[in-house]
Amino acid sequence: MGKGDKRSTRGKRFSHSYGNMRPQNGDKKKVVAADKKKSNA
Repeated sequence: MGKGDKRSTRGKRFSHSYGNMRPQNGDKKKVVAADKKKSNA
């Protein structure tokens, strides 16, 4: 689990790739999840 591990966040950052551990639109997902909680309550 270091820079050579492409499945970890640090490895993704080191190899300049994106995926489940390092999404490109991380901020947008957090906002959408917060909005869904408000609408369900």
